[in-house]
Amino acid sequence: MLIEFRNKKAFPGWELAPQFLSNLITSYKIKNVLEIGSGANPTLDAETILSLGINYTTNDLSAEELKKAPKEFATWKADLCNSEDIKNHSKKYDLIFSRMVNEHIENGEQYYKNIFHLLEPGGITAHCFSTLYAFPFLVNRILPENLSDKLLDIFNPRDRHQHEKFPAYYSWSRGPSKKSIKKFQSIGFEVIEYVGYFGHSYYRKRLPFLHSLEQRKANYLVKNPISSLTSYAHVILKKPK
Repeated sequence: MLIEFRNKKAFPGWELAPQFLSNLITSYKIKNVLEIGSGANPTLDAETILSLGINYTTNDLSAEELKKAPKEFATWKADLCNSEDIKNHSKKYDLIFSRMVNEHIENGEQYYKNIFHLLEPGGITAHCFSTLYAFPFLVNRILPENLSDKLLDIFNPRDRHQHEKFPAYYSWSRGPSKKSIKKFQSIGFEVIEYVGYFGHSYYRKRLPFLHSLEQRKANYLVKNPISSLTSYAHVILKKPK
C-alpha cells in the first residue's frame, strides 16, 4: 500500500488525467473501462482508445450530458449510487475510473459498494477527487448552492456547457487516513495507492497575496502532512480475485 502526500501541482485529476489513466490501463492490462460521470468529457479521446485496444463506456446521470459525448464512446445513463441501476446492468469492468466526481456523491458507502459489484474479480477502481476540509471546498459544502455557484463564477469561471457545476456532498471524500482506509477495506477492497495533495488555485486570479500564502502552506504540509487539510486526493483500489 502506497500512502503519500504531494503538492497539488502533481494531482492527476486535471491536465495529468489522460496520462494517469493510460498508465493504469497499460500497467494492469485493462480491456473494459467504465468512466463515471464523464458524459460530456471522457478523459481519453477516441484515437487513444483505439491505440490502446480497449472498450470504453462513459457514464452520467444526465441524458443531456451523454448527448455531448463523442460518438465513438459507449454510453450508460445510470446513478452509481442507485442499487437498482447496478443490478439491471449485466456488464462487468476491469477498470472503473472517475475524476472530480466523488465529491458530488451523496452516499459514499453505497457508491463504492456498487462499484465493487461492477468490477471483475481482480479489477481495479481509481478516483481523483477534491477533499472536504480545504477552505474553498468547506465553503462549497456549507453555503447554499446558489451562493457557492456565484462564488465559483468569480474565482474559477468555466464553460458551463462542457463543465457544469453540480452539488457537492464530500461523502467519503477525504485525504489518506486510517479511518478512510478502513472504510474501503470494510467493503472488500485492497487499497493499492492513496495519495493526498495540498494546495489549490482558487485565489490565484482574484487574491494573489492569499494565493502566495496558500502555496507556502501547501509546501509546508507536504513535508509535515495533516491528512484532514488535503485539498485533493487520488485512490486506487483492487477487488480481490
